[in-house]
Amino acid sequence: MDLKKIDLSKFTPDRIRNFSVIAHIDHGKSTLCDRLLEITGTISEREKKEQFLDKLQVERERGITVKAQSASMFYEYKGESYLLNLIDTPGHVDFSYEVSRSLYACQGAVLLVDATQGVQAQTMANFYLAFDQNLTIIPVINKIDIASADPDRVADEMINLFDFKKEEIILASAKTGIGIKDILNAIIERIPNPESSKEKPLKALLFDSWFDEYKGVICLIAVKDGVIKKGDSITLYQSQRSYEVLDIGLMYPNETSTNALYAGQVGYLIAGMKTVQEARVGETIYHTKKEVTPFPGFKPAKPMVFAGIFPVDNDEFDQLRDAIEKLTLSDSSVKVEKKSSVALGLGFRCGFLGLLHMDVFRQRLEQEYGLSIIITAPSVLYKVKLTNGQTIDIENPSDFPDPQRIEEIYEPIIDATIILPTKYLGPVIELCQSKRGIQKGLSYLSEDRVILKYRLPLNETATEFYDTLKSITSGYASLDYEDAGYQPGDLVKMDILLNGKPVDALAIIVHKENAYDLGKSLVHRLRKVIPRQMFEIAVQAAIGAKIVARESISALRKNVTAKCYGGDITRKRKLLEKQKEGKKKMKQVGNVEIPQEAFLSILKKEES
Repeated sequence: MDLKKIDLSKFTPDRIRNFSVIAHIDHGKSTLCDRLLEITGTISEREKKEQFLDKLQVERERGITVKAQSASMFYEYKGESYLLNLIDTPGHVDFSYEVSRSLYACQGAVLLVDATQGVQAQTMANFYLAFDQNLTIIPVINKIDIASADPDRVADEMINLFDFKKEEIILASAKTGIGIKDILNAIIERIPNPESSKEKPLKALLFDSWFDEYKGVICLIAVKDGVIKKGDSITLYQSQRSYEVLDIGLMYPNETSTNALYAGQVGYLIAGMKTVQEARVGETIYHTKKEVTPFPGFKPAKPMVFAGIFPVDNDEFDQLRDAIEKLTLSDSSVKVEKKSSVALGLGFRCGFLGLLHMDVFRQRLEQEYGLSIIITAPSVLYKVKLTNGQTIDIENPSDFPDPQRIEEIYEPIIDATIILPTKYLGPVIELCQSKRGIQKGLSYLSEDRVILKYRLPLNETATEFYDTLKSITSGYASLDYEDAGYQPGDLVKMDILLNGKPVDALAIIVHKENAYDLGKSLVHRLRKVIPRQMFEIAVQAAIGAKIVARESISALRKNVTAKCYGGDITRKRKLLEKQKEGKKKMKQVGNVEIPQEAFLSILKKEES
């Protein structure tokens, strides 16, 4: 369909449907979106490819959606043409902020559940996100063509958990195209049209933005009221900055210019913005000098995990800064501040929503910008109450105050929901208990599946918890968590010393009862990855002045007596004494090179 021949003003709000696709990771969201685009003729046979809306290399490699994507479609239903705006959302727990803000632009959501796996933790989390925003939810059971599918069991789970009626649930297979027409019809029949008016002054919501090398910042907007045209002068409510609209149109499925967007429609806007600070997600856009009441702001994304990012080569600092600036433009949830480290030089301290988010950010820096970087061990945000009554926030172990000045330390905690097969219940409870978890609830979803609720300290789950959970349940468990505030904890700062010198980038904050075991494990791993020098290296873990664990890396030894053929033993002794003195001097002034593996070894659990 040629957009130039379509008069968008004919698509009044009653012929527009804005909807989102929500699901747990790997339940077939991207495949369903591909089928919807195909059946409505939005993408041609030539453009057709798997995961069409997953544009990032990291998304295609890992088979996950990281960034919410939007696409507009036209669909004929009972002789009427409808404009459908689809927003594909991520499924992993780390990206739920993307889901929540995408739902602001919608009136309904398609809740997708895998017929082989059933309801997962993130399915529940996404359902409640949509339910809290009063969206109409269409339940769909996907992958019914797979031999191991059990749609009846999954339907019972959805009815019990979410109070759906049996006749509301649509059975589909996004891969083969079964039930896709039923989903499109249900979107038009069940989802309400946007309550918008063309006559009112312009009011639009900016719900996403990304950076383009040639066009600058591209904003995704949902027009609540009024009309926005190319050449209009617009103002952003929060920043009070004004711009001229350079281009506007629909994502069909890529940016397709239409010169105007009308009330109820969702599309893109280019206005010559250059930085992320200008295109704040949640902004209200209005015509200059025609002020309107703003939309209630989004809850800003709260970083849960912090890590230092440093260039391997200090000369690449400027490239790293530019790359991080561009990436934060399309991922505004990353909090960035400049930091310098004695061991690693100039770099950045970044806050992420979770470990996968951190890993994806690292992969994008390496793939899209060709950088070699070191990421330090992740830490979380602690609150420290000092003896003078002051409370300070600490996310970097090197900022930890002197123990004499500390009255109490508060650590962040999470409420975790784990859905798993009953046969793995024992090992999972054992894992949660070993992470200082407190059980909050246990209920059966069906005969062989159970919902486990635990309150866990975030720093215990910030590294390998998710990986361990997946491996002990053969990949069947699913995890979702939400912030549950702070609780007092018996925490200490553990320094890693190399030849008596603390390495600030390797310092960590740990619980006192785990300190000895963790210290022992860390120095053992570091001994394996730090290369041998011409002098002995002592690797120690220390809490204050107390050494809790130590390993030695023996020196590389040159055979200085090789040239002595016989003669008096004192000649050999003299040479060995001279070598010993030289090694002592080297140890005092010699620097120990710390390879990137040393930092990675702190991130990974010890191989059994």
